[in-house]
Amino acid sequence: MTASTVAGQGDGTLADQAYRSISDRLVTLRIRPGEPINDERIATELGFGRTPVREALKRLEHERLIVAYPRRGTFATEVQIADLGHISEVREQLEPLAAGLAARRAGRADRGDLERLLVRLAKVSGGGTELIRLDMAVHRAIYAATRNPYLEDTLIRYDNLATRIWCLFLDRLPGLAGHVHEHGPLLRAVIDGDAEKAATLAAGHVEGFEAAIRGVI
Repeated sequence: MTASTVAGQGDGTLADQAYRSISDRLVTLRIRPGEPINDERIATELGFGRTPVREALKRLEHERLIVAYPRRGTFATEVQIADLGHISEVREQLEPLAAGLAARRAGRADRGDLERLLVRLAKVSGGGTELIRLDMAVHRAIYAATRNPYLEDTLIRYDNLATRIWCLFLDRLPGLAGHVHEHGPLLRAVIDGDAEKAATLAAGHVEGFEAAIRGVI
């Protein structure tokens, strides 16, 4: 699966494509926390020019996935467990809002996308990164269905930060598959237009995520 599939977006500009590719590597920790970021090397690996890669890196710095130090270079940000509470405070408010709005506003195409994700949830048999990418795809499809680009962008940013924490403890979290399959009832509520149920399920999902992480740290 490509990063663009995870994001639930089209190809976009070269900078957009570079952003999604690099973001995917950072979020799933293929680029490890603290690892130096070399724009020339990444451009070569991804087959992009340095200009779109540099534009993507500026965006990723704004989203706190990388950090640039004068005279030292650019690095993937460390995963700060202390940030879990701050991230959860935001997500506990905005994830239910997004789920409720999606249930009210999702169009035919949105509901078709959500139905296909339900099928993928039922069939998924892998683990690790495959499940994480499916989890991200579900979140992004719901965010897109809100028809609020500001809310969508904000939630993608915080979901990325939360997913990095999740990936850090992946080998110590026994309930990964169950956590991802929780999305089934949530997707169904959004598809059925049940805003209240969708919001309640989204809130419980965020609370469960934080509890699971705190249970292993």
